Amino acid sequence: MPGLVLFGRRWAIGSDDFVLPGAFELFVRVVWWIGILVLYTVHKGQFDCAGGGLLHSYLLVLLVLLAAIICALSAIVCISMRGTISNPGPRKSLPKLLYTRLLLYLPEFIWAVVGAVWVSDSSVHCEKTVMSVIFGTVVASWIIIIFTIIGVIIVFDPLGGKKTVYLTDGVSRNLESSQSGQLLYNVKSTATRVWEKRIRLLCCCIVQDDDHRVAFTSIAELFRAYFSDTDLVPSDIAAGLTLLHQEQDKMEGCPKEPEEVLCHSPSSPVTDDLDIELENAAHFMHFAAAAYGWPYYIYTNPFTALCKLNADCCRNRPTDSDITGSDRHNFHFGSILKITGLQYRDFIHISFHNKIYEIPFFVALDHKKEAIVVAVRGTLSFEDILTDLSADCEDLTLEDVLENGFVHKGITQAANYIYRKLINDGILNQAFTIAPEYKLVIVGHSLGGGTASILAIMLRNSFPTLKCYAFSPPGGLLSKSLADYTKRFIVSVIVGKDLVARLSMPNMEDLKRRIVRIVANCNRPKYQILLRGCWYEVFGGDPDNFPTELDGRNQDDLTQPLLAEESLMVHRSPSYNALEDESHLNSPPRYPHLYLPGKIIHVVEESSSKRLCSSDIKYTASWSKETVFSSILISPKMITDHMPDVVLKALNSLAQEHGACISC
Repeated sequence: MPGLVLFGRRWAIGSDDFVLPGAFELFVRVVWWIGILVLYTVHKGQFDCAGGGLLHSYLLVLLVLLAAIICALSAIVCISMRGTISNPGPRKSLPKLLYTRLLLYLPEFIWAVVGAVWVSDSSVHCEKTVMSVIFGTVVASWIIIIFTIIGVIIVFDPLGGKKTVYLTDGVSRNLESSQSGQLLYNVKSTATRVWEKRIRLLCCCIVQDDDHRVAFTSIAELFRAYFSDTDLVPSDIAAGLTLLHQEQDKMEGCPKEPEEVLCHSPSSPVTDDLDIELENAAHFMHFAAAAYGWPYYIYTNPFTALCKLNADCCRNRPTDSDITGSDRHNFHFGSILKITGLQYRDFIHISFHNKIYEIPFFVALDHKKEAIVVAVRGTLSFEDILTDLSADCEDLTLEDVLENGFVHKGITQAANYIYRKLINDGILNQAFTIAPEYKLVIVGHSLGGGTASILAIMLRNSFPTLKCYAFSPPGGLLSKSLADYTKRFIVSVIVGKDLVARLSMPNMEDLKRRIVRIVANCNRPKYQILLRGCWYEVFGGDPDNFPTELDGRNQDDLTQPLLAEESLMVHRSPSYNALEDESHLNSPPRYPHLYLPGKIIHVVEESSSKRLCSSDIKYTASWSKETVFSSILISPKMITDHMPDVVLKALNSLAQEHGACISC
């Protein structure tokens, strides 16, 4: 629901968010009150020790104070349970109860100070049991007070004072007036500054230069634009994701539309055999995973990795001219050797240098496949995250390439950096001088997969036979024309319901629209949605059939936002504007559609448990269309399916299965 308004400002919490935390505190307070009551009853008339008079008064006042707090909490929990996410009317009295509860913190704080003074007084000599209970009471009081302060800081919205200035239709139509224009500009500028401060705070541990400042501003604008048109709190989003997951699971058994069915052969002119591509992908995925260095090696070998790396750290390494960047104790390079199985002499160049738009990579000779492999590392640092989030679009203009189009800005700059290193520093010339008959293969995972794809486009004219394997690349990477062009030489591998492969600004707008719609029109209280969702995610079972206002409505009615949805919109969402034919024809889309590169191999689980902990997973793979990844799927595995070890496991399983079939 819209954020709760207290003290004249909006907070990042809803009036229906007090059920679960309130119930937990209520339980603690009731147990606490019973314990103090038992203590007072048992020792009544025995407070004749030094300081016993103060103790008697302290316990009496504490019992009364706890009783008042219990009553206030009970009322808050009961009121917060009423209504639905989009119907806060039954909870309109909640702010008054919260004011009452906040007032009770003043005597509680004073009494916590009194208790602390009494416990720390060396002249008090009462029974040890009484002293221990009072000490526990004081500690509990301070813990609750501290956690309350932390909670207030978490739900504080720096833009809360600005949320009352909504971008209504009237303001939109009257933007020609200087007053309205200045008002809108001030709101946007304030929101951008807040997001920029948050990003700077998260990246406080890295050295910041001009590139960082430009990236901070660009990313802040992106977040401001995305979150500016909704009035949802974090728990609303959690409830929406829970409902979408259950709705999605219910629909998975339904027949798919023809365009959603996986095709069994690629649509490009080159019809490579799927089994051959899977075998190559399984082989080159080792290089993409090796680019992560020691973090990946230790993650996949937690018990033996350190011992093996320590044994190798003192061995000879290539000359310093072959390696750039820091690799203390030779851990990165040692891990690369372990994962790829190559020798020292097989590496042409290794770069561990890492800045924003400048990511590590290595160039090595793969004698098994007779290839010169350029492996680009994926996201592993704050700088890499900033590169990922620099999601503006820019033109990619190349000579002799007619399919120029839009590309992801941050990833393109990273590809430009590696391109300059490979060409201007003569790294590829050196490699082809050593092995002139080898072919060029570029690989990478995640951010590395996206960078490898754009790098392959840049190198395609100079090396017509090059091949690129992009493992789990970002979805919002290339425009349609460039994506079609890359089908000649790029193969993308996507596992399951990988989130990153479906991550693009249009898909994020679509996800926001779906969350707003299903949350606003669900007729269950939020706490029931969250509790049922947690049970479903952990223990499984059948998806709950939550009744909504969407039930029984025809499809034409669903093309426009309902009243409950509009109550959650600060102003008209661009995702709804896209549904209007007139708006769609007369104005360009807010975010251009970008797609995955090349031909796409989609690897899915053939049969396994839907829970996170499952064994004996069997995979199946088939060629897929980019339209399959035009919507974000909610699943417990949407993150794990992106991990490089999961991708490598799936490809190895498919390659071994294919090898076993050949043997048979």
